[in-house]
Amino acid sequence: MQTSSATGTNTFADDVRRGLSSAPKFLSSKYFYDDEGSRLFQEIMKLPEYYLTKSEFEIFSTQTKQIYEAFGASGAEFDLIELGAGDGAKTSVLVDYFLEQNAVFTYVPIDISEEALHFLTEKFHARFPNLSIQTERGDYFRTLETFQSKSDRRKIILFLGSNIGNFGRQQAHDFFAGLRAVMNENDRLFIGFDLQKDPRVILRAYDDASGVTAEFNLNLLTRINRELGADFNPADFSHYASYHPIEGAARSFLMSRKTQTVSIKALNKTFEFAAWEPIFMEISQKYNLAMIEDLANASGFQIAENFLDGKHFYADSLWKPV
Repeated sequence: MQTSSATGTNTFADDVRRGLSSAPKFLSSKYFYDDEGSRLFQEIMKLPEYYLTKSEFEIFSTQTKQIYEAFGASGAEFDLIELGAGDGAKTSVLVDYFLEQNAVFTYVPIDISEEALHFLTEKFHARFPNLSIQTERGDYFRTLETFQSKSDRRKIILFLGSNIGNFGRQQAHDFFAGLRAVMNENDRLFIGFDLQKDPRVILRAYDDASGVTAEFNLNLLTRINRELGADFNPADFSHYASYHPIEGAARSFLMSRKTQTVSIKALNKTFEFAAWEPIFMEISQKYNLAMIEDLANASGFQIAENFLDGKHFYADSLWKPV
């Protein structure tokens, strides 16, 4: 999602200034997804090493009826709300089944990208002409608060794709507590979690043999060049991924391949890089079922049911407020 407004550009610039002025340096993964970044991520999801999308799609495809029943979707009219819907590929499996069962619901994708919402709406209108769709653009919590005042229907909120893995422990707790504050007791929350497994399987997913993940990370430097007038040479940086099984976290970095100085016109500032100095790019936390339960309980929820793929690589966890 490209930042086009002045406010958005200023926020991007401020975040880049803060990250590259820190020790150690970092850049926010939320800026990965310009047009090229989104295209590259679609490629990543098709890679043989990238099991996450395949595992969640397996859950949705093979346990659709069970998910429908656990949602209580055959009752009164409800809103199916998706936070950061992306291309909607997995959600479309649920929508298709729900419509076949004559469930009465409105699909509500929420995203900060108007372009992403437009693409998704066109796609779903073409495939599901009778589906009621109400797009909401903006911050999740602010939008949900507004939406709560506009609709008294039951809410089933989807947060898929293991996006929660990009949050630290306290961030995840605060995020879910914020969702709990805008949910009623009969609402439900459905979250995708990548589970702990063979570290080599995880590491390959973040450092694929064909180098698409490296290209995805390096694309953020190209975006900074284009939008902020920087002079990064992506060839002077290399992608490095690691996985620490004790803390259960995958991390990615860009490593400066030499001593160099980078200028960013929009910041009127230069940044010095030592040879092999890292820029921290992203964390992806991996969970076990006990961690998921602890997080649910600490955030004001309890687990209604967990849905796992055949290899137990991934879990979609259904939570209810308490």
